Amino acid sequence: MYEVYHRTPLGVALLVADDTHLMKVSIRDEGVEETTTNSPILLETIKQLDEYFAGDRKDFDLPLNQPGSDFQQTVWQELLNIPYGTTITYHQQSHKMKNPLAIRAIAAANGKNNLWVVVPCHRVIGSNGSLTGYAGGLWRKQWLLEHEARVMGTGQTKLAF
Repeated sequence: MYEVYHRTPLGVALLVADDTHLMKVSIRDEGVEETTTNSPILLETIKQLDEYFAGDRKDFDLPLNQPGSDFQQTVWQELLNIPYGTTITYHQQSHKMKNPLAIRAIAAANGKNNLWVVVPCHRVIGSNGSLTGYAGGLWRKQWLLEHEARVMGTGQTKLAF
């Protein structure tokens, strides 16, 4: 197993991989120093994360392997189908998965996603448009959605006065 800490605009990300797959991307608040690695997978992950935050990348192309049940794997796979710069509701996600009564289970599986940003659970919102259920903190979810809206030139972004 290999791990590295990499600074992003939202804090320091912990990246974990084995020899062949990215296994975890989690965000931490300050207090952790950036480190280096020679793992090819982690170096490629760092490159793609930097491109995403620069607005130059909309999709990640990384070999992924996060442990989870068959149901969780299905939920996470569906997250990868949400286009950059768009959002869906948990209700819509349940219908796309042809499991309309599983909204809470789907939301719980989204919350167990260990591949922050790469598997875009931040693009799932509450039915009333609220930003709910984000392990990285709702302010990060809002930042990510506003970032994608700015890059796409769509939607409203937060104005600074």
